[in-house]
Amino acid sequence: MRVLVTGATGYVGGRLIPRLLERGHSVRVLVRDPRRLEGRPWAGQVEVVPGSLDDSPSLQRALEGREAAYFLVHGLYEPQFERKEPLWAQNFAEVARAEGVGHVIYLGGLLPKGGHPSLHLQSRAQVGRILREALPTTEFRAGPIIGSGSASFEMTRYLTERLPIMLVPRWVLNPVSPIAIRDILNYLLLALDRGPSGIVEVGMEPLSFKAMMQIYAEVRGLKRLILPVPVLAPRLAALWVGLVTPIPTRLAVHLVEGILHPLVANTAWARRRFPEVEPLSYRRSVELALERIALKEVETHWSGALGGQGVYLEDREGLIREVRTLVVKADPDSVFRTFSSLGGEQGWLVWGWAWALRGLLDRLLGGPGLRRGRRHPLELLPGEAVDFWRVEEVEPPRLLRLRAEMRLPGRAWLEWQGLPEEGGTRLVQTAYFEPKGLLGFLYWWALYPFHRIIFSDLAEAIASRAQGEDPRRGSGGAKAPW
Repeated sequence: MRVLVTGATGYVGGRLIPRLLERGHSVRVLVRDPRRLEGRPWAGQVEVVPGSLDDSPSLQRALEGREAAYFLVHGLYEPQFERKEPLWAQNFAEVARAEGVGHVIYLGGLLPKGGHPSLHLQSRAQVGRILREALPTTEFRAGPIIGSGSASFEMTRYLTERLPIMLVPRWVLNPVSPIAIRDILNYLLLALDRGPSGIVEVGMEPLSFKAMMQIYAEVRGLKRLILPVPVLAPRLAALWVGLVTPIPTRLAVHLVEGILHPLVANTAWARRRFPEVEPLSYRRSVELALERIALKEVETHWSGALGGQGVYLEDREGLIREVRTLVVKADPDSVFRTFSSLGGEQGWLVWGWAWALRGLLDRLLGGPGLRRGRRHPLELLPGEAVDFWRVEEVEPPRLLRLRAEMRLPGRAWLEWQGLPEEGGTRLVQTAYFEPKGLLGFLYWWALYPFHRIIFSDLAEAIASRAQGEDPRRGSGGAKAPW
């Protein structure tokens, strides 16, 4: 079929597309920035339409001639997402109806059978209603998705790995119906063959969030004591999740509020409509996720979802640059592999304690800190997170540019270029800072004496590592302790 996929750079969309292609479907994607598709193995097999859900002309180009469309977009990273998501859905529905799209497939969230749904789940339900009223629709309602790199799995994983004793709120005893990522993908694929199916609740056998942590601990061979307590405010719990796990607090709030009430799927219609899908157990879902992580085969990651318009580097007045350049006795591929593997478990080669301190300060200020790590130790894709940076552009073996997402009085980037030169490669490392007001200028010049040393040592360490030498000698200590 001729299919449009929105949310192609998200956790689910990025996994769905290669499976659609394997089944012979003609896939078109709508993305804000086509550069975020670079490096994905399927990028050259899809038709790309630049645009967004609030831009009707680009939506029209994307939906023209499509028989079916996947609506896999959410706005959790957007301010006032609960107002924007319905507007996106309304705009999408109007254009899709005008273009004669015969089937929309939407992934929403389960609603509690008792109690008031969270703002996030209310918004998801409203989007589904708008799509169903305008178009023939299949609306899958799912609970927490369990898979390598998913936000729900990462939250469970880090809480269980890092805390041998946990005091938890009583609502972690509420039953929830999680679902494995591979089951979600199977439902989404089969929906094309079945046609519009209305609301379809999906999930595995319900269990509590406490049981999810206990089963994870059993799979990992860990002993964990989990003690429910009568009172623990959701916001306080979300702050704790944000401190202990890589999940930022603003996302943790939505994850926590989503399980304040039981979220149990009524799967009777799913079993009749899609009898081929026998949902995996939670234990098996965890085992498969850990296997993927161990093999470094994580296809997509929750942190790859990028909210808002991308902020791109502009060469104009007011942009401060700090450039380091040196000739490396190594080929461009070796130099690129070195600077593109920074961050995550490897760290930043030199001044590890300084990077760790900066990450801690950022977390205290509400930023991501260093907790996000990176999806893969060697591979980078546009839009992915690397500690408190975001990959803005990557062009192997020539260029890598990271945009800062830590708390700053301005905007910052860190860029490396590997330029072929006789006898090796010229490494050009550039730090950019666009200060915001007087505070921004004071911040830059107050820290520049330290940045000057750290950035100089970092460039030299990259050169040493690319040349096969030990980058940890002198100038600032061993690699970062995280």
